[in-house]
Amino acid sequence: MVALAGEPLGRRRSYAAACPGNNRCSLHAWKSASSRPDTSLTIGLVAEAVQQVRAVIFDWGGVITNPILDTVAAWLEADRIDWDSYAAAMRPWVQRAYGPQDGVSPIHALERGEVADEEFETTLASLLVGIDGAPVLADGLLQRMFAASVLQDEMLDLIGELRERGIRTSLLSNSWGVRDGYPRHLFDQLFDDVVISGEVGMRKPEERIFQLALARLGLSAAECAFIDDMEGNIIAAQALGFLAVHHKDPALTRSALLELLATPGTPAA
Repeated sequence: MVALAGEPLGRRRSYAAACPGNNRCSLHAWKSASSRPDTSLTIGLVAEAVQQVRAVIFDWGGVITNPILDTVAAWLEADRIDWDSYAAAMRPWVQRAYGPQDGVSPIHALERGEVADEEFETTLASLLVGIDGAPVLADGLLQRMFAASVLQDEMLDLIGELRERGIRTSLLSNSWGVRDGYPRHLFDQLFDDVVISGEVGMRKPEERIFQLALARLGLSAAECAFIDDMEGNIIAAQALGFLAVHHKDPALTRSALLELLATPGTPAA
C-alpha cells in the first residue's frame, strides 16, 4: 500500500516496498528449511546498561518490514517456484553466510555489492525450478522476491517515539541488490544515519560494519541498542558490547527495548 504524501508518518498504514534490502534476505527461509533449532533469546545483554542508550540501530528486512519468510513464501507462490528447489539452493548459502561454519557463499558478494544483481539473479534462477518443471526467469528476480515486503506500522511508530524522546535512530542493513531496494524518500523521517552493506563494501556480521555505524554516530557500542532478526548478527553485536534485541515480533521488540531504556542510566520511558 502507498501512503498519501501528506499523511503523517506515524499514522500511515503499512507501505508496500519492493525491498531486497538487508537481511531482507530471502535468507530467512533457512529457518524453515534448516532443522537447526532457534535457541536465541528475545533480548541479549552483554554489558550492564550503565550508560545512557543514546541511539537505536535497526535492521531493515524482517524488522521494519514484515517477516522475510512471509515475503519469500509470497514470491514462491506468485512465481510458481518449487519450494524444495529453493530450499536446496538457499540453505547452504545461508548457513555459510550466517551460520557457525565458515565458507564462501554468493550471499557474501551480493551483500557487499561485489557482484551485479543480474549475475546473482542468474546464478540463483539456474538452481530453481517451477512447480511445473519450467525454468525460473532470472531477470528482475530480486525485485519479485521482495515485492510482498510491507513496512510495519508498529515499528514505524516505535522509531517515531524514540526520535521524539531525543534518542537517535540508525539503519544498518545488509542489502540484497541495489535496484529499488528501499523507500529512501522515508529515510530522513526515520533515521539519523543509514549504513547499507552494498554501498560500503561490508556486511553484517562483520565487525567492521558495526564499527563504521558507531563511528558515524560518534557513539560507543555500550551507548547503542541494536535490533536484528538474524541470530548471527545478534551474536556479533553482543560480542562488541551492544545491547542487542533479537527481533521476532513488533510487540516483543517494543517491550524489550523499553525495558532497556528504563534501566538505570538510560532515559525513562
